[in-house]
Amino acid sequence: MTKLLSLNRRNFLQASAAGVLAGAMPGLMSSSAAAQAALTVGFIYVGPKDDYGYNQAHAEGAAVIKAMPGVTLVEEENVPETVDVQKTMESMINLDGATVLFPTSFGYFDPHMLAMAAKYPDIQFRHCGGLWQDGKHPANTGSYFGYIFQGQYLNGIAAGHATKSKKIGFIAAKPIPQVLQNINAFLLGARTVDPTITCQVIFTGEWSLAVKEAEATNALVDQGADVITCHVDSPKVVVETGSGRGAFICGYHANQGPLAPEKYLTGAEWAWGNVYSDFVKRAQAGEKLGNFVRGGLKDGFVKMSALGPGVSEAGRKAFEATQANMMKGGFSVFKGPLKDNKGDIVVAADKSYAEDAIELESMNYLVEGVVGSTA
Repeated sequence: MTKLLSLNRRNFLQASAAGVLAGAMPGLMSSSAAAQAALTVGFIYVGPKDDYGYNQAHAEGAAVIKAMPGVTLVEEENVPETVDVQKTMESMINLDGATVLFPTSFGYFDPHMLAMAAKYPDIQFRHCGGLWQDGKHPANTGSYFGYIFQGQYLNGIAAGHATKSKKIGFIAAKPIPQVLQNINAFLLGARTVDPTITCQVIFTGEWSLAVKEAEATNALVDQGADVITCHVDSPKVVVETGSGRGAFICGYHANQGPLAPEKYLTGAEWAWGNVYSDFVKRAQAGEKLGNFVRGGLKDGFVKMSALGPGVSEAGRKAFEATQANMMKGGFSVFKGPLKDNKGDIVVAADKSYAEDAIELESMNYLVEGVVGSTA
């Protein structure tokens, strides 16, 4: 059963919440009975669930666990990264009986989720993308994420074979490590096809700014970019604007192929259903939930959109060969010698990083060939 409650839920908390919680929700038990017990799981989204992007990808994952026996799903969309999300979490706990919460947006982690975790130590909180640290963050919290830069590297290979101008474009929200991984991987994939390809990046400053995203897409096309991808919450504006101007598109978060069937090359998608179902199975069995959960293509955390009609035969072969290598594990997208776009060595000649290298989660540079700045 799915409950979609109005925004008013944030303004209504029971005065006796603490007593109700202590008496009625003992948390995730370890007994055999807990494996059969009902479990209420809460999902919180920063935008609409049908955004063709970040929120839709999580909602599709939530739909997988909705079908699992014993699971009640509680969802709320369009919750800003403010104290509002704390109110939403509290109402899910106190009014709905949720004992596992997934606040999915980047800005929910600190301070909001951490504050609620300290207040409700018997509730399990897991955040998408947060850099959870043992000894620093509460034991009832954790983070999960996928090595989706692998998908952007594959996007880059498709883009490298499709571009005629040797200029590709990237529209990004904020220069955080996960975004920088994607920008850099996109260009590095393209440069396996032609090392002279460059990538212009434009940062909009926010996860969802439709007007700026449209302006940025048009600016990239005006500057000669003929393949475009992005890392914003909803790629819909970028996809429709770019394809409308004649550019090829590489998608992100979810499948945007239906928005541009002739111009969509492929896309890096999340496969959150696999991740969420594993969390739920562990919770139902009374097992400890992982605090720092990561995975890539081979682990079923990410997947690729089907190749579109704009992908050449050579592009298809290169894409499929690289994807097959990634599925074996240990594939290095970031390997030396590698310079940033200021000319400094960022990966030494004798160094390479597999997809699970923790160093990548603190990336703070744009690689050589990316036109743009993190400042």
